[in-house]
Amino acid sequence: MPGTRRHPARRAALVQEARRARRLARRLAPLDPEPPIPPPLPPGRVVNVPGRGELFVREQAGAPGRPTIVLLHGWTVSADLNWFPLYESVAATGHLLAVDHRGHGRGIRSDETFSLEGAADDVAALLRHLGLGPVVAVGYSMGGPIAMHLWRRHRDLVCGLVLQATALEWRATWWERFVWRFMGLVELSLRIGNPDGLVERILRDAIEECPDLRPLRGWLKGELRRGDPADLAAAGRALGNYDARPFAGDVDVPAAVVVTTRDRLVRPRKQRALAAAIPWAHVVDVKADHDAPLMKANEFRSATEKALRHVLRAAVRR
Repeated sequence: MPGTRRHPARRAALVQEARRARRLARRLAPLDPEPPIPPPLPPGRVVNVPGRGELFVREQAGAPGRPTIVLLHGWTVSADLNWFPLYESVAATGHLLAVDHRGHGRGIRSDETFSLEGAADDVAALLRHLGLGPVVAVGYSMGGPIAMHLWRRHRDLVCGLVLQATALEWRATWWERFVWRFMGLVELSLRIGNPDGLVERILRDAIEECPDLRPLRGWLKGELRRGDPADLAAAGRALGNYDARPFAGDVDVPAAVVVTTRDRLVRPRKQRALAAAIPWAHVVDVKADHDAPLMKANEFRSATEKALRHVLRAAVRR
């Protein structure tokens, strides 16, 4: 590709992607079934939220007077997959609440088409039903736009934002618009393809890179198989239409942006554009790819703690 000759970084990224594709394509060796034994998790329950439906949440009360921190997970995964390395440290900071978004994990299954605004309204209805708030909303990847919509549509419920591995917009280039518009192909491949084989290959690659995940293989496989294909594809299309440029400059609560500096899905420059657009946003870098919560758990935990401390201190000053 002639364009890569002038861009060594792009050429290196392509080489890295090609190597990863070859690793994933290797033949799968037969594996014995394993019980889905989870890591330590906060208590989970289903909450029947009036006007919305049944939301699955993880909740752990913090010390009296501590703020509520609501964790909003990324695209295609569940709250547990996204946040299990952080549950303990967040619970030590405040009242922990983690939600499975509609169509993801154990989240609501609805005839309504998935929308980021609808997911934010689910969280708002849950907070009002439980009598919680204002909260610090922590959003990873897709959870970032949901957190932004939660602040924009329900400002009385949000006192701070921590946005991680996410972007100001997802549609600035023709390539991004092309990719997200064809999310229906993702749905089709999930319905008629071999999702179990894909999950096994992803897990094999992850465990080879991070052997600490080996005892959780059975549980990780089960969590990766949750989610409704139609909702996951609709969520991808919703991300492709997301653009916070018209309102990011209006954010009036303390905010921090955690930048995954080796991210191949949400490029660091797009993450930094988000930080630049939000007034006085604090930036915390973590040397990790988009799978930071799973593959770089310690570094991700440390970066999240730093971002939370900054936002909580600023919120208290207010």
